[in-house]
Amino acid sequence: MEDLDRPREAAGSAAGIVRTLEQFGFEWDGAMIRQYDRREDYETALRRLHAQDLTFGCSCSRAQLEDELRYPGTCRKRSVAPPIPAATRLRVEPGHITFTDRIQGTYRQDVAAAVGDIILKRRDEIFAYVLAVVIDDAAQGITHIVRGADLLDNTPRQIYLQRLLDLPQPSYAHVPVLTEADGAKLAKSRRSVQVSSESPVAVLVSVFSLLGLVPPATLGSAPISEAWDWGIEHWNIAGVPKRLNLCVSH
Repeated sequence: MEDLDRPREAAGSAAGIVRTLEQFGFEWDGAMIRQYDRREDYETALRRLHAQDLTFGCSCSRAQLEDELRYPGTCRKRSVAPPIPAATRLRVEPGHITFTDRIQGTYRQDVAAAVGDIILKRRDEIFAYVLAVVIDDAAQGITHIVRGADLLDNTPRQIYLQRLLDLPQPSYAHVPVLTEADGAKLAKSRRSVQVSSESPVAVLVSVFSLLGLVPPATLGSAPISEAWDWGIEHWNIAGVPKRLNLCVSH
């Protein structure tokens, strides 16, 4: 459970996520792990990077950087002394990260040119997603990651960090996301709604279709376990589209 940003977490949201997963027939292998309980592991990784002089303190605020397309390296060569609040940034050197995504194909990015030195720990002492997810994946022995294509451009940053920490690189597959007509992610728009658990099989069948499968008409009335059995039996990652032609317009 990615629950590091406790100040912004809505009451009951974590329990709601678990409840929705259960209603849709998802299963997992053991007890749920919460990122909030793993902060010492992230701190250990941060200390390791600091010992190699790969991190530095940054006192820049969002307002100071709002006109920048990438972090310009403002604090790279200056020390930030307490009590000035400072984020911890990773020194990112020029060079391309290239990997082959199982759905999107070859992806290449120069992290330094794209975003600059990335934040690993915010000024409010909250660890960044990029650090937490890299440590968690390695700790759990994750070999294959399937997630939304909106995180495709974040992946080279994770691979860059994996290499610095001598961690294995998982295989990645980024599925397309539903968008508005202008290309904006539907889940982040004003018109996004919660997934309804009243007819989970119908929703699953719709998702199967979006992922390139051709469910039979009778599947919509089957028990949810049968719907999953059919989806698993017919799953073919080669048939997943890179993008969804379906756009939701006003």
